[in-house]
Amino acid sequence: MKIPRMLIAWLLASGVVASASAQVQVQVQEEPYKKGPDSTRKADVPQGTVTKAKWTESKVFPGTVRDYWIYVPKQYDGSQPAALFVAQDGGGFVTEDGAFNAPAVFDNLIHEGAMPVTIGLFLNPGNIPPVEETSKPRSNRSFEYDSLGDLYAKFLIEEVLPEIGKSYKITSDPRQRVICGNSSGGICAFTVAWERPDSFGNVISHIGSFTNIRGGHVYPALIRKAEKKPIRVFLQDGSNDLDNLHGNWPLANQQMAAALKFAGYDYQFVYGEGKHSGRHGGAIFPDTMRWIFRDWKEAK
Repeated sequence: MKIPRMLIAWLLASGVVASASAQVQVQVQEEPYKKGPDSTRKADVPQGTVTKAKWTESKVFPGTVRDYWIYVPKQYDGSQPAALFVAQDGGGFVTEDGAFNAPAVFDNLIHEGAMPVTIGLFLNPGNIPPVEETSKPRSNRSFEYDSLGDLYAKFLIEEVLPEIGKSYKITSDPRQRVICGNSSGGICAFTVAWERPDSFGNVISHIGSFTNIRGGHVYPALIRKAEKKPIRVFLQDGSNDLDNLHGNWPLANQQMAAALKFAGYDYQFVYGEGKHSGRHGGAIFPDTMRWIFRDWKEAK
């Protein structure tokens, strides 16, 4: 049951015992979203493999290092090109106890036939190692993810994917290539497809930062005025998302959805009551993938 805010304020101000007060706080903060059975492992479903590696050389983002993970489904045998899924902040997508547990979702949906055999690339943002051992690395995340333009697309398409392609056969058909992310990773995913729709035809953005961190607030206007691009877009956000000096996330995502509708895009916008977290996006992730790949058999 959702407790009215006025009642919460009265309880906290009226000397209610600390334990009851703490319980009220927990109830206020909890988001009403939980992962379903498609986000957990099933005994009768073939299980893919996840391999961790490190990317240490980049000409596009010199000096950066990053972890990445490759998911390969059990059904992949190299005889046919696989579809491709790329996620920013990839470590949060591959952990079994995280919001998404993408490997288990992919295992289940590939087995079901709801999505094609798909190679998953889960990339973390780059860090710049410290000069002194006692110092901390400097994150390159905002520069890579929030910036407009084709820099991150170049890094992905010209550096990382050719290297991955040496080990795995991946389709070049943008209709079977998906790029995904949360928050700044969400606007990054959109930017890659916006700049290179010839390489990525599908975008998934959870709680996307289409705000003025590095100029991303202009996208609704650009979408309305630019020639329509061949990309399919899934957006998710919640009414309790951020509101700060960079902008209002719920309003920004509503503006994105309105612009995509105006311009005639194939899009879906799921708007809930969540905050700036992956809980809602993770709870609906299997159905999001079904929507993105709903016609994958026709695209073959």
